[in-house]
Amino acid sequence: MFQTLMNIISLWALPAIIILILTIGLFRKVPLYEVFTDGAKEGFHVAVNIIPYLVAIIVAISMLRASGIIEMTGQALSPILGHFNVPADTIPIMIVRSLSGSAALGVFSDIAHNLGPDAYATKLAAVMVGSSETTFYVLAVYFGAVGISKLRYALIAGLLADFIGIVAAIAVCNLMF
Repeated sequence: MFQTLMNIISLWALPAIIILILTIGLFRKVPLYEVFTDGAKEGFHVAVNIIPYLVAIIVAISMLRASGIIEMTGQALSPILGHFNVPADTIPIMIVRSLSGSAALGVFSDIAHNLGPDAYATKLAAVMVGSSETTFYVLAVYFGAVGISKLRYALIAGLLADFIGIVAAIAVCNLMF
């Protein structure tokens, strides 16, 4: 019963929201097409403005991966993290996750493919991916979109939140698995 109710809600939620927005717009006599196209134009301008920041992030990630720094850092941290029941396979996710979500998902995919879905490293990697954020990407895109060039404390707060998320993921996985 509950499952079918949730399926119905998930199926109709988005169309209901769209119909509600259109109905309110028509009721208030908003020129819907013009407002929509103005928003699309603004979105296009924002996308063009953030392209340099995205290119910088992509280049930085590619350089780190190609140079082998990520793997070397993982090997250096492996003995220390072994005491906390952290497999060496998950160390690249800790490093890459703050930089790029797609790179972290690529690393996670490799872990899941090589070790299988039931391995502790796969479960820990999945929780780590869900417990942290792509801090550098968020700062580049959102701060770049509004023209903020001084990050001030946002970078420190974001990296601290990522660190806490990874530590919490390790603690939770040690308790659960």
